[in-house]
Amino acid sequence: MAGLAESGSNPDVDLLYDINGLAKQAPRWFDRVMEFVGEYGLLLAMVLLLLWCWWSVRRRGGEDAASSVAALVWAPLAAGLAVLVNVPIRGFVERPRPFVDHQGIDVLVTGKTDYSFVSDHATLTMAMAVGLFVASRAFGLVGLGLALLEGFCRVYMGVHYPTDVVGGFALGTAVALLLSPLAMALLTPLVRAVEHSPRAGWLVRARGARATGPLSPGTRTGAAAQERDLAA
Repeated sequence: MAGLAESGSNPDVDLLYDINGLAKQAPRWFDRVMEFVGEYGLLLAMVLLLLWCWWSVRRRGGEDAASSVAALVWAPLAAGLAVLVNVPIRGFVERPRPFVDHQGIDVLVTGKTDYSFVSDHATLTMAMAVGLFVASRAFGLVGLGLALLEGFCRVYMGVHYPTDVVGGFALGTAVALLLSPLAMALLTPLVRAVEHSPRAGWLVRARGARATGPLSPGTRTGAAAQERDLAA
């Protein structure tokens, strides 16, 4: 893959120069903003989005609260697992960073000496975005947008090829989706146990939030009888 990157006719390299070229034209202060956003800001935003989704789920309650919280627990676990899977991939591919093989790359973050394929940042954000999407479609779409922006930033900063980002997206999605059934089967019972805990139940469902969905006919009959007794 490193050999392909050296070819000037490679669209991967052409797109790298096109996107990274924007950094050369932008004001220095904007590059500093992109450096922070691409290195730390979007990862922090993704964590805050996960917390916001958790807060929304627990306040809403409902019969699916436990499974939704389990999906939110799985999101960072999937991201961490995907990064671990990336370790042997990087060692096998051994693709140098773009600025090693190509001249004229505007590198916004120095000190990157490890291999380029695949992008850890793209892997992390996409795995968390997919986990978010399992828990909540609305929050998941926002997470996917953040992940795409992260991928753009990594190329803009000159530290990754576009295919490094695409590979990270694919890896994060594969780990989060393929292992999701097993993860949910293990995590959901644990979260349900926490939900029914007197002390820790607030982590899954806020006090006062409804615990179940619509009442069954039998439950409605019992509730109506109780109301009649109270009225009497």
